[in-house]
Amino acid sequence: MSEIFNIYCDESCHLPGDGQRVMVLGAVWCPVEKAREIAVRLREVKAAHRLSAGFEVKWNKVSPAKRAFYRDYLDYFFDDDDLHFRAWVADKNGLVHTAFGQSHDDWYYKMMFGLLEPIIRPDARFRIYLDKKDTRSAQKVAKLHDVLCNNLYDFDRKIVERLQVVESDAVECLQMADLLLGAVGYVNRGLGGNAGKEALIARIRERTGYELTRSTLLREPKFNLFLWRGRNVAGPAA
Repeated sequence: MSEIFNIYCDESCHLPGDGQRVMVLGAVWCPVEKAREIAVRLREVKAAHRLSAGFEVKWNKVSPAKRAFYRDYLDYFFDDDDLHFRAWVADKNGLVHTAFGQSHDDWYYKMMFGLLEPIIRPDARFRIYLDKKDTRSAQKVAKLHDVLCNNLYDFDRKIVERLQVVESDAVECLQMADLLLGAVGYVNRGLGGNAGKEALIARIRERTGYELTRSTLLREPKFNLFLWRGRNVAGPAA
C-alpha cells in the first residue's frame, strides 16, 4: 500500500496590484499517520507558554513579547524528522502576462505547480489542504486540482487524491506553514524593525545554515527554497 502524505499550503501577496513585489507560496508536509501526533505536540508547546490550544500562530502576530514561545514552536519543526517545508519565492515585478498568452490566475497555478511538483511522488498519495483566503477559494481549489493532476498525468486522481480548503485556526501544520512562509517573505521583501521576527529569522538561519535569499538544492529535504524570476518582454530571467 502506498504512503499517504498531508500537504498544508499557504500563500502571501499572490494577488496582482496588491502593492507587493514578492509573492511567497509555502508548503509544510508530513506522513498522514503523524499529523495528529504533531498537532498534539504543537499544542503542548502552546500550553507550556500558557497559551490556549486555540491560539492561532501567525507570522503577523510575532512580537518580542512572545519571542520564547515562537522560538520553541519553530524548534519543534526542526526537531521533528517527519516535518518538511518548501517555499517558492516569486518576483512579480515586471510581469507581462499578455506576452505569454496567460492571465494572472494562469501564472499563479503555474507557480503552485512549481511549488508542489518536487514534493509529489508517483509512488505515494497526497492530500493537499489550502488555507481559506477569500470567497473564490472553492473555485481556485477545483482549478488547482485539475492543473496538478493534468500536469502529473494523474487523470484518475490516484496521486493527488484530495485538495480542499480548511480554516487555519484549527490546523497546526497550516499555522506552521504561515510562520515559516512569513519569515521567508520578510527577508525577501527587505523588511525589518521587528525584534521578535528578526530573532526567529536568525534562528531559522542558525538551524538551516541558509540566508533565505537564495535557492537551495532541489533535493534539500527539510527547508527547501526556490527563488523564481520570470522572463518579461524586456529580457531573459536572471
